[in-house]
Amino acid sequence: MNLPKNSGGLARPRLVIMLALALGILVGLVLALNWPTGAAPQPATGAATPPKARGPVSFETGFAPIAQAALPAVVTVTSTRIIRAEVSDNPLFQDPFFRRFFGGNSQGMMPEERREQGLGSGVVVSGDGIILTNNHVVESSSEVLVLFGENEEYRAKILGTDPQTDIAVLKVDKARNLKPIAIGDSSKVEIGQFVLAIGNPFGVGRTVTMGIISATGRGELGITGYDDFIQTDAAINPGNSGGALVDPGGRLVGINTAILSRSAGNVGIGFAVPVNMARNVMDQIVKSGKVVRGFMGVNIQDLTPAIRSAFKVSEGQGALISGVERGGPADKAGLQRGDVVLSINGQPVEDSRDLRFKIASIRPGSSARLQVLRDGQRREVNVVLGERPESETQTPVSPEQPDDSSSALGIQVQELSPQIREQLELESGTQGVLIAAVQPGSPAAEAGLTRGDVIQEVNRKPVRNVQDLRQALASVGKDQPVLLLINRGGGTTYVAVER
Repeated sequence: MNLPKNSGGLARPRLVIMLALALGILVGLVLALNWPTGAAPQPATGAATPPKARGPVSFETGFAPIAQAALPAVVTVTSTRIIRAEVSDNPLFQDPFFRRFFGGNSQGMMPEERREQGLGSGVVVSGDGIILTNNHVVESSSEVLVLFGENEEYRAKILGTDPQTDIAVLKVDKARNLKPIAIGDSSKVEIGQFVLAIGNPFGVGRTVTMGIISATGRGELGITGYDDFIQTDAAINPGNSGGALVDPGGRLVGINTAILSRSAGNVGIGFAVPVNMARNVMDQIVKSGKVVRGFMGVNIQDLTPAIRSAFKVSEGQGALISGVERGGPADKAGLQRGDVVLSINGQPVEDSRDLRFKIASIRPGSSARLQVLRDGQRREVNVVLGERPESETQTPVSPEQPDDSSSALGIQVQELSPQIREQLELESGTQGVLIAAVQPGSPAAEAGLTRGDVIQEVNRKPVRNVQDLRQALASVGKDQPVLLLINRGGGTTYVAVER
């Protein structure tokens, strides 16, 4: 007797078997990972011992052991700023048109103090009350309060801040039985590694989110002066700033700082200051109350393919010195404009950002051993570093109408008169040719030249006036790039223009 076929009857057992096998493999992989249960703590100061995560990650507990070990060290930071403004009890003074004629100090205008509160997070890193947070959380604050848990709040002292890394160090003296977090090594984090972000988003209370390390060494974001962020997709939202980024061993690897978002909410692109950088800042602030960085007194830039070709540099790494400060450490050591720095203290220099970070990490007064490439020859130069001063920026003043043009590059130029030199705040002896206009879409525009730039060299030869510029450009082959030394706001940089 023939039985009717039942295709579903055969498929169900196969499906059950396949699901069981997949589940078994997945459980085996998780158990085989044997994720760490907490490393030996590395407290910054104080004698309290950071708690350890209880047991490995599993399907039953998830990340609970790690979160429970790290949560007590994460606090809420509330800052108060005093905003002073002039207001009037007369409604007429609220009208912008009316205020144009009477100004801010007119009769009827009264100074008013308004309190503005900010909310962020922080991380306890020592048993004696040292807390790491972001500079922007406490900047310009008249009072800072730290909330431990749900109802234990204390006033905090700002030991110091470092806007260049967006790190601030707080101290709470009255808190007892603190549970500082274990400090990890951010240089060992890897892309794809699981992490937890812990903080107080939107003031809802301490919150834990999970994600992975999306990237490391993120820079050129314009968030801080020394961008070197860990990127994560763990949810970071307003209020998380200053909170903890924790590895699977319960160790602190970053201080959550910023997000990239068009809506001010999390879209999976968050950034944390590496804990190694934060700890270096903290150690300096705790010891001396401020952060000092090495200073060489040079302008540096990356070696683009065009500039590498113009300088005949075959190495695939290095940073180009485009300017040397007169009387500065580099000048005293004999470094020259056009030198390519290949290594510092035996460590290869990848690019200008890498050199800047390496110089900044060396204590002022220390000697740095540089290997440089000059005119195709390698040489070693020892530089005794100074202390990095506060950065200054200059905005060039719009020049006068041009009286000459150079169509080969797509620029209009004019002589650098004493009046224009003074407007641009250049040194009295500065020579060159002023770029008065740049044609959109031209080779000069593509290379990044702008109005107000001063051309001082063409292919390493000085340019003193428009006639020099004409002759120098005429001597360059039609299809060859032109290497220009540009003075922009008092600093010099090399620009290669492809024609």
